[in-house]
Amino acid sequence: MKILITDDHAVVRQGLTRMLGDEFKDATFGEASSSQEALEMVRHENWDVVILDLGLPGRGGLEVLKDIHADRPRLPVIIFSMYPEELYAVRVLQAGASGYLTKESAPELMATAVRKVLTGGKYVSPSLAERLANQLGDVSRQPHELLSDREFEVLRLIGAGKTVSVIADELSLSVKTVSTYRARILEKMRLKTTAELIRYAIEHGWAD
Repeated sequence: MKILITDDHAVVRQGLTRMLGDEFKDATFGEASSSQEALEMVRHENWDVVILDLGLPGRGGLEVLKDIHADRPRLPVIIFSMYPEELYAVRVLQAGASGYLTKESAPELMATAVRKVLTGGKYVSPSLAERLANQLGDVSRQPHELLSDREFEVLRLIGAGKTVSVIADELSLSVKTVSTYRARILEKMRLKTTAELIRYAIEHGWAD
């Protein structure tokens, strides 16, 4: 079994390698520290499962997930993120992820998630499963759920108090493009100012 671990922090990659190595004695591991490196390794080697951080520099993990899913639609990808489930889990599952774990989860849950996705299943926590069940038949949507994935990434960074120029640099976009995204976000969410976007993020508990 081959497991690719993608995270920009070496200590996280090494910790996951040791922990999963204890659980899966026959496993071999690869490590990627950036989105581009992960895509190159997925495209040129065969893997049984990918563990992917969302908070990668440059092109974020959500965009990388879509690329991996497009290239290798049957390759299971487990998202391992600092962001809470309510912020990203449904969005990444819709984008093709096979599971979602926060970095605050108990370490042994990662092995459970790997076993689950290797059999073709999806791994979600009991709390997320309950949330998904409660959403069935509920046609109401929160304003941020109307955003595209890229718009949502921009909203999250605005909520973290980052300027348009900083966001442009982090997402490898032009300042003009980020400003356009901000205008679309304000329109879709029926808000008027950046301050209102920041307040919205704070109220939902996911501003950095």
